[in-house]
Amino acid sequence: MAPWLVPRLFSPALDAQIGGSGLRSALLPSSTSDSTTTSTSSPPSNALPRALPASRAFSTAALAAAAPARSGLRSSKLTRTTAASRLEQTTTHLAFSTSSSASMPPLAKPSTNHYDMVVIGGGSGAMGVSRRAAAYGKKVCVIEEDGRLGGTCVNVGCVPKKLMWHAADMAEHLSEAPEYGFGDVNNKPAVPGFAWNYFAEKRDAYVRRLNGIYDRNLDKDGVEYLSGHGKLTGANEVEITMRGEDGKFTAGTHKVTGDRIVIATGGRPIIPSDDKIPGASLGVDSDGFFALREQPKRVVVVGAGYIAVELAGVFNTLGSETHLLIRHDTFLRPFDPIISETLQDHMSKTGLRVHQKTNITRVEGERGGPLTIHTDNGSPIEADCLLWAIGRRPNTDNLGLEHVGVKLDQGGNIVVDKYQKTNVDSVFAIGDIQGKALLTPVAIAAGRKLSNRLYGHASLKDDHMDYTNIPTVIFSHPTSGTVGLSEPEAVDKFGKDKVKVHTSKFVSMYYGMLEHKAPSAFKMVVGPGDKVVGLHIVGLGADEMLQGFAVAVKMGATVKDFQETCAIHPTSAEEVVTMVPTTHKP
Repeated sequence: MAPWLVPRLFSPALDAQIGGSGLRSALLPSSTSDSTTTSTSSPPSNALPRALPASRAFSTAALAAAAPARSGLRSSKLTRTTAASRLEQTTTHLAFSTSSSASMPPLAKPSTNHYDMVVIGGGSGAMGVSRRAAAYGKKVCVIEEDGRLGGTCVNVGCVPKKLMWHAADMAEHLSEAPEYGFGDVNNKPAVPGFAWNYFAEKRDAYVRRLNGIYDRNLDKDGVEYLSGHGKLTGANEVEITMRGEDGKFTAGTHKVTGDRIVIATGGRPIIPSDDKIPGASLGVDSDGFFALREQPKRVVVVGAGYIAVELAGVFNTLGSETHLLIRHDTFLRPFDPIISETLQDHMSKTGLRVHQKTNITRVEGERGGPLTIHTDNGSPIEADCLLWAIGRRPNTDNLGLEHVGVKLDQGGNIVVDKYQKTNVDSVFAIGDIQGKALLTPVAIAAGRKLSNRLYGHASLKDDHMDYTNIPTVIFSHPTSGTVGLSEPEAVDKFGKDKVKVHTSKFVSMYYGMLEHKAPSAFKMVVGPGDKVVGLHIVGLGADEMLQGFAVAVKMGATVKDFQETCAIHPTSAEEVVTMVPTTHKP
């Protein structure tokens, strides 16, 4: 059995290093005062009052089968046995202990039969909407089934992903240090090996600490946290199948009513079925990436979106032989070409092996062992880990939506209007579940604005999320960011003659001392009236510099506004305000 598929919950060495009293007790707040919980993002959340028992640690079979099993278990009929089985597989798959300390469990049952707002889900959107509603004095409960608050972002998304990116970034800086005069500048020493297991457990401890913080935030705001599965049984009624301390849904069933019901159950990654691609289940999904306890030497990542590019970049930069399989010529195709083309060209030069126009036809091997991956383009690839990053689907199964007539689109997303309201007046949906802009800050903002509109001052009665000009960053190598329209989108919207582009391609000063250089490439897309309608940047520091420029784009700044802003020198960001108009048109 491959060692990277056999994680332990805690490392004795790390436990001793932190203080010898136990990793959980060292990193989670002690629980003598707080009694409930909080939440934040999209898919999982909940909090049992103890760590997972040893019998629930990873099995190789659970790791590879968890995602498809979880999908299959969301049948239209939830029995307590099925719920317990799904939960056990989910927590096993994620291999984290629960978010609460022993003295801070979720409530054993609802404190009342009626709430102003009932929120199903415990991720980012749920946190935003529930805590804001409570701030207006409303009685609110949050129902979460997965054992931890925080959702995808905190548990198996943004937060642990960024920490892995930081580790990979550190590896790059270590390799570059001698050229800046550190160590033996004539005979560059090898970069120290990366202790994946140590870092993964330290990363997970950080995540558990965040889980505990979310728990306490809900408690402080007066939001009730109920650990269980919520299902609509009426337009204003939710049935809660409670989860016991053993992780099984056998702790009783309660029905509560709510003036408003908010669905914020997020989404989950998908893996092809074995019927479609024989052996596909031998791979893991993006959740499974965070379950790896040892670094695989050879990795195949399948997908062309930002998750695939980010995780492939981490593997490659940390030294794994990494193959990225994409169906078309380029990855990141929904982004502006300056991002996809610049990144694909550079990352290919750093050792990432990009297989264009390649699809997997079958996978051979055994769980936990070497895999032979057959494709429709070229020789088979031998790998120790196959990671699918081919998309996500909304968690709309078994929520009782059909019982009350809530409309879904063809992708299974809940259909909402600009106020996050479904076709059922009392039911709302926020976050990934409604299929637009699957980003944590979007879910939080949409949730807060919904509660503002429902319960706030009269001036907030039209408050709603604006889904235009949302900035986002790809934690690639180097990083990249985008806000507004891409060049092709601007041309489609305004016409070719109404669009101008300003570009700047250069090498950051940091690389002036280095033999191997990473590119910087900036593009400003200008629409009618010289308004900046899009900004796309690749290069060192792109992730941090985009936020400020996004404010300007959101405010409708023109090229003149940018150019009349004095540059900060010497920085890469100054290129954004010094790019001169060019004659290039799309």
